[in-house]
This record gives sequence, structure tokens and C-alpha cells, in this order.
Amino acid sequence: MSSTSEYETSAEADLSGLMAGPRITVDELAVELAGIELRLRQLARAAEIPSAPVELADAIDIMRSSAASVRRLSDQLETVARIVEGDVPLARHFERGDPWGVAARGTDHQDFGGPAIVPTLWQLLHLAKRATQPRDMEGSDETTTYPEAMAGIGIWESKAAAVRRRRERDAAVAAEVLRRSCERCGAGEGELCRTSNGRSSEKPHVARLRKAEGVVDARLGALGENPVAVPDA
Repeated sequence: MSSTSEYETSAEADLSGLMAGPRITVDELAVELAGIELRLRQLARAAEIPSAPVELADAIDIMRSSAASVRRLSDQLETVARIVEGDVPLARHFERGDPWGVAARGTDHQDFGGPAIVPTLWQLLHLAKRATQPRDMEGSDETTTYPEAMAGIGIWESKAAAVRRRRERDAAVAAEVLRRSCERCGAGEGELCRTSNGRSSEKPHVARLRKAEGVVDARLGALGENPVAVPDA
């Protein structure tokens, strides 16, 4: 794997106990992270006097540093939870005058990935800060609320979900490739494809790969290069 952020296990798919409804709220995320932060600090404190004579100072520092990062994120999400509820006024536009939310539909803004129809966490915090500027100050803006600005925008799924499903799909295809033989080089089940001089290659021949992709995409549900969520798949 290319980074620790891609470390995944099947256990992470078990979301029972995390949320009261079918989708987690920002408030629930903030509270859960606060609990993790406390647990990390408790572990760091307990590690000061381990049962075996092992110096764990470095591990303690890592736990406390991680706890501080988690706390910052929890505080930010707490603010966003209040924003989502409509308790915090937000600027109607970014500095350059670009709208966000429903007002951004149909705009042709190309900077930073296009129109901010669905704002990021950081954009919401920024809009909240802009809303606190005095009205007579240069760059100030009229205010709105999140419920007002987002009215009519339905269920949203983070792009991180599509990235995760793509990794899952690629892993499933790699496994499926090894379940079938290759007509091109004669590699059998469980064997890597071979080059013209007989050397093993981690890259399968196209025909073998395409058959594996077809099987996986039919099982998982996919639209071309974009794996999609399929209920009961």
C-alpha cells in the first residue's frame, strides 16, 4: 500500500454503535472523536508505568500528539455541526464573489475543482469567519445559514467513498485474475502471467484482465471506471 491512510481491514466496515440513524451526523463524529482523544490521553498516562520495564516515552509522545490532532478535528467538527444546524451565520460568497450551495449550481467557476455546490469542512469554517467581519469592512458579505444555502441538495457521499471502492475493486480484480488461466501465455490458476521469454510479470495480459474485470464489476456493480454502491451486492 502506498500510504498508511490506505490501511484497511474488514472490521472498519462495522459501523454499529457509531450512529443513531442510517447516516452519521457531524455532531456524532465530533463526539466520537472526543472520546477517542480522551482514550489516547488515558493510554498515554497508563503507559508511563507499564507492567514490564520498557521505556515507552516515544510511544507516549506519539499518543499525546495524536490526541491533540484528534481534539483539533473534533473541535472543528463541533463548529461545523452547529453550522449545519443553522446556528452559525455564513457568508454568502467567497472572497472572489463566488457563491456556494444551491446558488453555485450552473456557475462555471473552475478554480479549486469547480463550483462549491457541496462545501468542504474548511470552506464552511472559512465562510463562518467571513461572516463575522463588520459589514462596513472591505470584503464583508451578506450572511446566510447552512440550511438556507443548501435547501434542495439531497444525500451526499464523500469522494473518499468512491476512492475506497476503487481500491476495493482493484484488489478484487487482482484476486479474480489469479482464479483464471491466461489464454495468451498459458499461465494457470494462481500463476502470474509470463513474458515472451518466460519471466513472471505482475501485470496480467489484457484479455485475462478484462475477463476478471467483467466478473468483478458484475458482482460489485460498476459503471465503467467508476465503482458504485450496490445494495446487497
